[in-house]
Amino acid sequence: MAVAPSVPPEPVSQAVRGRQRRQREEELLVWPDLVFVEFISAVVFTISMLILSVMVNSILLDQANPNLTPNPSKAPWYFLNLQELLLHMHPALAGVIVPTIALIALGAIPYYDNSNEGQGEWFATARSKALTVVGAVVGSVGSLLLILFDASKHVQIYESLTGSVWPAQLNFLRSLRAIQTEIAWPDSWTKVPLGSKVLRTDLIGLPTIDLNVNLPGVLVEQIIPTSTMIGLPILLSIVAWRARLARSRRDHMILMFSGFIAVYVTLTIVGTFFRGAGQNLVPYSIFIDAEH
Repeated sequence: MAVAPSVPPEPVSQAVRGRQRRQREEELLVWPDLVFVEFISAVVFTISMLILSVMVNSILLDQANPNLTPNPSKAPWYFLNLQELLLHMHPALAGVIVPTIALIALGAIPYYDNSNEGQGEWFATARSKALTVVGAVVGSVGSLLLILFDASKHVQIYESLTGSVWPAQLNFLRSLRAIQTEIAWPDSWTKVPLGSKVLRTDLIGLPTIDLNVNLPGVLVEQIIPTSTMIGLPILLSIVAWRARLARSRRDHMILMFSGFIAVYVTLTIVGTFFRGAGQNLVPYSIFIDAEH
């Protein structure tokens, strides 16, 4: 009787050989495990919306008028954080430069924190939970304080507590814009002719650029906001390092990222619910009085 020649086993890598075989009960299939949960969620959501639509009347506003701009005119909710920034700094800075730098910074995090330890884990370091709380609290509270300052709420609190008027010599501290309007800046600072003094395009045969720079405006709209957005996170990181709360790159990134998310959410909430007519800082409602 002929014996079949033995076939040598195929070589298997050490990684595959050492991996344990997954059991069926440890697996979740798309059908029915995932699809069934999604179907039940869709049914519950549909029933909830149906009940809500029956019990609560829809809010009907005036007929759209292209000749009348609503007050306030708000962006979609996912852009209200940027619209909130527009109230505190130069439009180009709030609408273009800050979002661009934020996206670049988020994309650069994996290149700065390139350690493989704890990848894919929530709160991978021993101090990560404390850093998350600190970053979220500092980001949200700090944003609220800056917004309240720029809305002159500290002036209202002072006048209500003391019963006296805000000191005239401190009018430049009423808000960020008051630094520009309440300080007697020299006229030469409010209109610096860069077009005729610095950017001499006429020397190369081009038309003269009529460019006048308002230095107090640049200070209020660009220098102070930029210094605040850069300086405060650096200061927070230094304090966390000196307090031995943040000891590694990942610790600092957790601190900065949680603070960034807190600022993002805070600006969105304020822009959505607390900006009324004229973008004033008041509780906002889309309901209209009956007499109107």
